[in-house]
Amino acid sequence: MRAIPLVFLALSLTGCSLLQPKTAPAPQPVIEPAVKAPAKAKPAPRPATAVLYNSAEELVGKTFRDMGEVSGSVCQASMQDTPATVANARRRMQTRATAMRANAVLVHNCQVVSGVAGCYRQAICEGTALKISSQ
Repeated sequence: MRAIPLVFLALSLTGCSLLQPKTAPAPQPVIEPAVKAPAKAKPAPRPATAVLYNSAEELVGKTFRDMGEVSGSVCQASMQDTPATVANARRRMQTRATAMRANAVLVHNCQVVSGVAGCYRQAICEGTALKISSQ
């Protein structure tokens, strides 16, 4: 007999929990405006590439300072690789001259060589890095 009141109590509690009173709808979450990501810092501008001069006569009348010897080379490791070109070797020489703070290069020699150890074909350029002052 003692169990009957407990069963009624349990049924009445569950019965009440099944009935939900009608209430106001739950408040909608507040949507905040999207925060823009900070603008990425732009990389520092590249320095201008060094100007190529093919002969010393082109430098007549210009004031310049010798910054040292520079060279650029490109290696084609096998016949299937991208060909080694004089243009790429010149570009690398210009980049090295710019790294030395030179603004010009007097080109001495550019050639494509075969049979170099480790390279099927190699393009090499040599020159002098110059700092030409503006007058």
